[in-house]
Amino acid sequence: MNVETIARRYASALADVVTKSNETENVKNELKTWEQMMSANEDLETLFSNPSVVHLNKEKVLEGLLDKAKPARTTANFLRVLLRNNRLNDLGEINERFASVLEERSGNILAKVTSARELSETEKAELKTNLEKLTGKQVKPNFNIDDRIIGGILTQIGSTVYDGSIKTQLENLKEQLING
Repeated sequence: MNVETIARRYASALADVVTKSNETENVKNELKTWEQMMSANEDLETLFSNPSVVHLNKEKVLEGLLDKAKPARTTANFLRVLLRNNRLNDLGEINERFASVLEERSGNILAKVTSARELSETEKAELKTNLEKLTGKQVKPNFNIDDRIIGGILTQIGSTVYDGSIKTQLENLKEQLING
């Protein structure tokens, strides 16, 4: 099973819990802080991903961090579950899916839009309208710039990618020319 599928399952389960307990924003913010802490500390990432480190030692480290940080009970328990299932290093992907699941449940979806240049406000509005027609939902686009795509737009909604980049079109043309 790929990380995205696993992340969605954890995110959906967590969304069920926090929605019932009305802790959504608090847990979301705490998990984002934990993600940042883990990514900023290479030793922590190595420790939690290293299969040669005894699980009990990993638990001691996590419990020590939880004692210092004092997150909400739901956040602490979720981190313990991730550690128990060797998924603590997937926290970034899980947080991303968690935000998506929460948005979907509120009738919105997140779209990651990458373009080669800054889009004008008119272009952004037009793209948002087209994505809403395509999905039938309220879309919250997150705009990024990456000049490696040369031109066009690359849009990701959940696991679906709409690739209108010049780079991909050129690669497809090259394949067609090579393969006849």
